Formats: sequence, structure tokens, C-alpha cells
Amino acid sequence: MSLTRRTLLSAGAPTLLLAGFMAGRPARGADAPPAPAVDPRLISDRALGSPTAKLVVQEWFSLTCTHCARFSQTVFPEVKAKLIDTGRIRYVFQDFPLDQVALTASMVARALPDERYVPFVESLLASQDHWAFAQGVDSMAELAKMAALAGLSQDAFHRVTDDQALRQALIDKQDGAQKKYGIDSTPSFIFGGTLFSGEMDYDTFAKKVSDAGG
Repeated sequence: MSLTRRTLLSAGAPTLLLAGFMAGRPARGADAPPAPAVDPRLISDRALGSPTAKLVVQEWFSLTCTHCARFSQTVFPEVKAKLIDTGRIRYVFQDFPLDQVALTASMVARALPDERYVPFVESLLASQDHWAFAQGVDSMAELAKMAALAGLSQDAFHRVTDDQALRQALIDKQDGAQKKYGIDSTPSFIFGGTLFSGEMDYDTFAKKVSDAGG
């Protein structure tokens, strides 16, 4: 799924859903205290696999990308079993939200303890049709319910979604990826230092790992 900065910041449907969720809640006034500095744990790598693996593979994904969801459900289980769990690669999950709903979902995922991050992301990708795209569904309300199942209270959920420092940190990280790697769509993968964008089957993925020295 292609991305432009205009997509992320536009007042399209995902943004309106977020606005609807925030309606009626106290706004930050001019005299509100500045947002606290971002906890570095919230923007550190979320990864699976041995830190000493020969090859690091990064996946840059959006939680509202249908292609990312399909890869997560149909290809990634085999990648995990044959390449991650066997020690061949270290797999790093990188946020590349395509819209405001995906950005907020990434913030919530990053606020969870490390061990809950991957299961939560996999759950969101597996249930996109329910929480992100279903007609008449309040995406933020559904996200709050799923976050509660992952152990994040309603109060904590509101603190996270209001955390403008964390929101900006994720946007800045995305900007950095665009400038450094030329990423403009999801899913995008970095095999060592080589970019590949788009879906692929397991055999193609495994070959790229081998070609990159993994």
C-alpha cells in the first residue's frame, strides 16, 4: 500500500474516526503542561530472534495495510519457524503508519511491555476487517477494547493516545526511514541494507535472506 505524507496527515476517514473518539474529552489548553519526553523504551526496537543472528531483517508495516495483514497471516508463520526460531535472522518490526488510525494503533502497541507487542500487533493485523474497516465501527473504541485485553487500562489507553511526544517520535522515525531507505509503501523489508517493497511468498523471502548472507 502506497504512502505519502499527505495520506498520514489528511483529514480523511481515519482522521475523522479519531476525531470522533476524542470528541467531548478535555482539550489541551494553551496553559497545559508540555508533553513529557518520550520514554526511550517506547521507540526502541521490537524484535524476534537471536541478537547474534548473522542477518537482521526489518519489516516496515502499517497496522491498517491489508497487504501487511496478509503477509502476517500467510507468510510470517513460516518465516518465524524456519528463519527466526532457527537463529538465521533477527526480525525487527518497524512502524510505518499509513493514516491516523494506524499511527494511534502503533502508539498503543509501543506502550505495551515488550513481550506483548508482537501478539498484539498480530492480533490487530488478523482482525483489521473488524476494528479498522467495518462499516459503522468506531475504530478507536475497538482499539481500546483490544488494548484492554492486552492489559492496558482505559486510563492508560487515554494517556498513550494523548501522548503527543510519542506520536511525533513515531512520525519522525517514519520520516527518517523514508529519507534513509526510500521507503514509500508497505510492507517494505530491509535485508541487511537492501530494500524490497511489496508482498512476497516464503520462498522469495528465504532467497532474499540467503542472498543477503543470512
